[in-house]
Amino acid sequence: MHRSSLKASSSALVILIIAECAAGLPSTTAAPAKSENLRDKTCLATPKQSPIRNLRLYIPLGVGAVASMAVGIVSTTTPFIPCLLLAEFLVAAALFDWKASQYQTLIAENTIDIDQYTCSRPSMYDRAKVVTLHGFSVGNHKRSLEPIKLGYQPSPFVKGLVATKKLQGGLSPMSLDLSKKPLVVGTIRMGFGHHRIAYSAASWGLASGAFTFFHDLLAVESKEATLIKEADKVYSKGSRLASELGGVIEALWGSITKSGDASSLRCTYQLAENLRPLLLDIPKDIPIIATHSLVGLVAVACGFKNVINLVIDNYAQWFVIVPGAINLVQGPTNYAMFHKMGVPTSELRLAGHWVPYDIVTNIESDCERRQQRLKEDKPLRILLPVGGAGAQRKFVTSLLEALADDIKAGSVQVVLNAGDHNHMRDAFEASFKRMGLSTEDVTVFGDIDGVHNFCDEMRAGKEPRTGVTMFSFKDYFPAVAATDLLSRVVDVLACKPSELAFYPVPKLMIRRVGDHEAYSALRASELGDGTLEVREVKDAVEWIQLMKYNAGILDMMNKKIIANGKQGVYDGCKEAVRLAHELAGYNDSSN
Repeated sequence: MHRSSLKASSSALVILIIAECAAGLPSTTAAPAKSENLRDKTCLATPKQSPIRNLRLYIPLGVGAVASMAVGIVSTTTPFIPCLLLAEFLVAAALFDWKASQYQTLIAENTIDIDQYTCSRPSMYDRAKVVTLHGFSVGNHKRSLEPIKLGYQPSPFVKGLVATKKLQGGLSPMSLDLSKKPLVVGTIRMGFGHHRIAYSAASWGLASGAFTFFHDLLAVESKEATLIKEADKVYSKGSRLASELGGVIEALWGSITKSGDASSLRCTYQLAENLRPLLLDIPKDIPIIATHSLVGLVAVACGFKNVINLVIDNYAQWFVIVPGAINLVQGPTNYAMFHKMGVPTSELRLAGHWVPYDIVTNIESDCERRQQRLKEDKPLRILLPVGGAGAQRKFVTSLLEALADDIKAGSVQVVLNAGDHNHMRDAFEASFKRMGLSTEDVTVFGDIDGVHNFCDEMRAGKEPRTGVTMFSFKDYFPAVAATDLLSRVVDVLACKPSELAFYPVPKLMIRRVGDHEAYSALRASELGDGTLEVREVKDAVEWIQLMKYNAGILDMMNKKIIANGKQGVYDGCKEAVRLAHELAGYNDSSN
């Protein structure tokens, strides 16, 4: 091969690759539309068909790489290094195009056409990314349509709630008895957030009289559940590293958490197609409320008729949407932005915040008790909970130590929830030593009964036994539930702007873990029930001092919470359950 011919051929291939990546032109035919009824509008623009869509560029690219190496080795006039670099580039491009060419095969059997739903066609880069990430997610796992038989048993923690597991001795099999108004709350134990929202929805389901199933996909022992666990490990590790290291790592993690574009939805949906056995044993007429978009995607792929997706956060991304479900959002900004993105009106509703029944129905009495404490100049009682990923160790312990003098003086009371994280309990205990606190200066509880007893005493007007009260658990449920229970008996909830940013409690929004959370703090600030995000410990301390000596701030927050409650701002889970009853044709009995 002449060097000029090689150079011309290579240049042409490079131009084709760059053009396709830049223009987003497809090189494979889109999957057959199996979900044409999902959209109630026609895409205004359909991407122009590419003239190279049926070419397999990785073959000539591979040939070009071999030829480039041959020229570099044989030729006495052409430098070897440039030929080697060109060969390496062509090999990389060939691998890239080879991955992209597998996209059509990957999506061919999908129930939902995500490309059609998002009115977009993935570029070659997007196709290669989806295929590659899907390979990382599932490995050699093969799709199955064999249902995993499910059973249920009473929850050991929540009266009236039943929890599902893989069917075994002592469990009742799943059945459809419409007279009991069955309702499935589907979730995934990935951090505390999705579980917290699930328990919130379940509390309203029970209050409505529905026979409520708590279906955690990770509680069903199976190969499919293992796929989810592996993905969760990556997310949890990323959150911890971003929180602890900050800087470039935090910025990178933040950009990842805000990059939930159409390709992120494609990746999530491809995983959902592999998880269908986890839901296939549940009768399709039972309405399902999903508190994780992956659960909603699995439900739609399985053919459930009444799927409700509780959209998390306050930042609109395709990643959190479930095509074919009714997507409920917590605030008007998300509602407007999802419309702008193209989510059909028939699949989008503004519902309100995801908050448990007991908290919503006691808003006025809890706020009035806080206001009375302000009038009596009581110590400022702050709840500092730790999230399910166990991140924030550095920030939370630094904040705790910065309050040492106020705690010793009795002007601030700190309630810590270390969750079920041993490393957080150890970190807090190390902080106590640096603060000069002995074991007699800290009260520790380790079970849910201790939480209930503490809350009863606070409601009765008593004060904590010590300036610091720490809750640390061995089990997952009390670690999640403790924050909900304790939030009702504190003056301020100091937490990252996650799902707790939407709770009707005066909030100090501390440093986020993921850039998408910043918009949740903005929502709290605009509603008047929380601050903007505070990213530095010194600024958090300044806010605490301000709240301690200026009663007007917390008084305003409590008044706004009462007003917001009357307007239904915190009724999101109530609305979700009401909608589930409506879709399933149950008689309306929701509160």
